[in-house]
Amino acid sequence: MTCAVAVVFLLGHGAARANPLTIGETEVQPGERKDITLVVSQSYSGTTVKVPLSVVRGEGPGPTLCLIAGVHGDELNGVGVVRQLLEDLKPEDIRGTVIGIPIVNLLGFWAQSRYLPDRRDLNRYFPGSPRGSTASRIAHKMWTDVLRHCSYAIDYHTGSLHRSNLPQVRGDLSRREVMRLAHGFGARVLVHNRGQRGTMRRALTDSNIPTILFESGEAMRFQPEHVAEGVAGTWRVMQLLGMRQSNLEPQQTQVFLETHWVRAEHGGILELIVPVGADVNAGDLLGVITDPLNNRRKELRSKWTGHIIGKAMAPTVLPGLAVVHIGVRNGRMRQSEAETAEIEEERPE
Repeated sequence: MTCAVAVVFLLGHGAARANPLTIGETEVQPGERKDITLVVSQSYSGTTVKVPLSVVRGEGPGPTLCLIAGVHGDELNGVGVVRQLLEDLKPEDIRGTVIGIPIVNLLGFWAQSRYLPDRRDLNRYFPGSPRGSTASRIAHKMWTDVLRHCSYAIDYHTGSLHRSNLPQVRGDLSRREVMRLAHGFGARVLVHNRGQRGTMRRALTDSNIPTILFESGEAMRFQPEHVAEGVAGTWRVMQLLGMRQSNLEPQQTQVFLETHWVRAEHGGILELIVPVGADVNAGDLLGVITDPLNNRRKELRSKWTGHIIGKAMAPTVLPGLAVVHIGVRNGRMRQSEAETAEIEEERPE
């Protein structure tokens, strides 16, 4: 990045000035790091539920980058990414501000569950309401006390339960700043997807806070290789934004404007023969589904030519279950709400 371009980013979008940043009731001055607990709810016993976060502010001006994980309580790789980044960040090493939240859905994290105790998905309620459901109130508290301060944001996720995702960045690639962040992250795969209304990244992006989502690995796992990719990609984004120097080079990136799920047409025991990351052609054999009672085998074939970006991990399937997620290189850029909902029906973020 040239010096001129860096100055534009530092001064033109959410630059940190020499005034305190207030998170909840805590002020953080330039050059300071503070660890904060934000009261977001209460437990069944009436004790307060406090979400831990850290604010690291450099002396020099720059944007405020929010790093957010654990919106789904069982998605752990992102927790590892944000924890490692916060451990390594020092005010003297950066310009601007980093706000890191390792675990947003603390109630779900305690229960080892994707959801809140009322079975609501927190990632469908942003920006929330102070008088709504538990999910809506937590989302509102996070939005008003933290997220509104962001200039940019990265939201870290994994595949949902019994699914695994190839490391990938998702976002509304029709927006220039989102596309710039996505490319800057340097993931192997970029997927155009706006996100459903109520998702945190959709709410942030619609509020002119460019946000990308990093998907990698499985739920209920700490997978070091996926954590490492998330950390490296975040350093690249900070370099792009002029917040920190980094010598990391981006990987070769594939962009997919459209994705499709291959669904099981039969119930039984699934054996996939293609790995995540493989290229496939329409008509290729992806695996077989075997009836465990009489050993009748049914083939599972791809309807599309593309790249496998996710797959089911559970060995048993029912008719209609989404089994293999395929990115299509020459697809069209989906924008309608109905299309977005159809894409995410079986792999909600």
